[in-house]
Amino acid sequence: MARARAGGRRAVTLLKTVKLRKYFGDTRAVDDVDFVVTKGEFLSLVGSNGAGKTTLVNLISAFMRPDSGQILLDDKDITYASVDERLRAGIARSFQLVNLFDDLTTFDNVALSVFSREGKTLNLMRLADHDQDVRREAEDVLAQFGLAAKRNVPAKGLAQGERKLLDVAVAYALKPRLLFLDEPTSGVSTRDKGQIMDRISAVVRAGNVTAVVIEHDMDVVFKYSDRIVAMHQGAILADGPPDEIRRNPAVAANVLGLPAAG
Repeated sequence: MARARAGGRRAVTLLKTVKLRKYFGDTRAVDDVDFVVTKGEFLSLVGSNGAGKTTLVNLISAFMRPDSGQILLDDKDITYASVDERLRAGIARSFQLVNLFDDLTTFDNVALSVFSREGKTLNLMRLADHDQDVRREAEDVLAQFGLAAKRNVPAKGLAQGERKLLDVAVAYALKPRLLFLDEPTSGVSTRDKGQIMDRISAVVRAGNVTAVVIEHDMDVVFKYSDRIVAMHQGAILADGPPDEIRRNPAVAANVLGLPAAG
């Protein structure tokens, strides 16, 4: 399935949800949402706390089951596929609260991800010393994310910004087609945010990986996004390029906290 993109190019749909719904009692966390991700884009998913962003990503990445609706990847129904099935299909995710093996080195964290992707689950760390292909790939991923010099540092010994990059590197090492990034700049300084996003954006674009970023820092969102989807009260409030979203009065009022025009 394809739709028109600005400039006459065709945008090919990678993933979409159809009337996706998840309620928690009276709370409509995701309320009949039609959400589309096109191949190759860097998309930001924004909204105030409780807007439904994380729930939507949890549904797409199989950390929750929907009440109703569909999730389609390449037009194939994956609504009730498991986490492992979605990983094999090419969907990976990093987390707002960094999800690393703190006592393992940065290299071992990435190597473990590569082994997991390849289904090599026996004596992982011992194998890593002898599997040259895994070693080369893990070292290449670390270099791409600027972590080569920290190869032998335990994850718990990294600075917060480096831990964020390592968490994304671990997800990237799964070789996803679609990568969800949950608050990749949370908890880091304003100076470090730009460096982190420069690195992440460069790596995923060079690797032709489609990325969806949940992010609260709107300066980051407007700078790095090809497209922005804003959610409010479980529904999609606006969907468009950064300049269009910046001028949207509903986004200004409900996401940016600015007074509505008029």
